[in-house]
Amino acid sequence: MSPITSCVLLDQSPSRATIEALLNTRGEQAPRFERCDFDGLDLSRLDLRGAEFMDCQMAEVDLSRAQLAGSRWRNCRARQADFGLADLSDAQFLNCDLNNSRWARAKLASAGFTGVKLTGAQFGDNSSLGLTIKESLLIGADLRGFSFRKQTLQALDFSEAELSACDFRETVFEGGSLRNAHLKLARFEGADLREADLGGLKLANAALFKGATISARQAAALVQELGIHVA
Repeated sequence: MSPITSCVLLDQSPSRATIEALLNTRGEQAPRFERCDFDGLDLSRLDLRGAEFMDCQMAEVDLSRAQLAGSRWRNCRARQADFGLADLSDAQFLNCDLNNSRWARAKLASAGFTGVKLTGAQFGDNSSLGLTIKESLLIGADLRGFSFRKQTLQALDFSEAELSACDFRETVFEGGSLRNAHLKLARFEGADLREADLGGLKLANAALFKGATISARQAAALVQELGIHVA
């Protein structure tokens, strides 16, 4: 294993004590972790602002209440990680596996997720102004109450996701899917859904799309799925 060099850890399986020692001696430098194994580690409440995590293993890691504003995450595998109540303002995630992770009451203002797997992720009561998510899997994720108003959503798969009370007003869907999503009280006025997969829409949800734009092909498919025969 490589030794600790400045504020960088390479190819290690560090303990919490090792990380705390690194943070205590870093000065103004932000720490960087490359190819480290944090699986199952308790990193809660640590000050990791501006930290970089590259190609790290982080399954079931506890990052609750951690200070992670401005942190950068690339190619990390963090399934079932707990980010509850963490400050992730302006954090950026790229090509990470975050399946079944938990984000209750995390601060996500201006955070960005690109090419990530968030299948089964649990959000709730998040501060998310300016949050962006692109080209990502949100299958079965719980995003109740999220606002995507006036955003352009690129290739987001919301299949079977919990989207109750979400705000999609004036949102443009560039690809992606709402197939079998739970949409109770969601709002779509002014949304452009022409490129989205709307399969599995239930009759009770059809009224939610009043004021939205869909294609003729989608309209025909919806009529068929709703059991209406057009003569």
